Amino acid sequence: MFSLPLRDNARLRPLETWQAEEFAAHMDRAREHIRPWVGAGFITEDLAGARATLRRYAERQAADGARLHGIWLDGTLVGGVMFVNFDAAAGSCEIGCWLEPAAEGHGLVTEACRALLDWAFAARGLHRAQWNCRADNARSSAVAKRLGMTLEGVRRQSWPYGGTRHDTQTWAILAPEWSAHRGATGN
Repeated sequence: MFSLPLRDNARLRPLETWQAEEFAAHMDRAREHIRPWVGAGFITEDLAGARATLRRYAERQAADGARLHGIWLDGTLVGGVMFVNFDAAAGSCEIGCWLEPAAEGHGLVTEACRALLDWAFAARGLHRAQWNCRADNARSSAVAKRLGMTLEGVRRQSWPYGGTRHDTQTWAILAPEWSAHRGATGN
């Protein structure tokens, strides 16, 4: 099975339908923490919802589209990264992430996103990777910056949540910029 080390005690692996119970348990720990920052369609409330989310991503991956990868810390699923959109023909993708509170501050998302970007640019030949986040999500913006992305703009009041409309930032990096960034940071 594919498994990529992120740190001594952390691994990145595909998150698949057969792991629905583990994903549901993780969502019980993460749900309220991530709810303001991720799309409503990703939040699951029970095992059936977890299974449906994993099945939806599996179907999209089978069509060479979106992909979902989990992050395990000390053997426990604590979050993940994904290709929210993946379009090989257009040469572009959008990456995203989520993490439960206990796993924050370890650099896991940044390392996992580096693996996704390396694969998208080197193995699949994509040209552009995008990152969207609420403008008030400082942690998410910080990841985009660490990945060498450029803030391209802000979509005003585009994210409805909790009765308020929030601004959304769009960050991106191009393949040549990724190569230069990787060379400059040594990561």
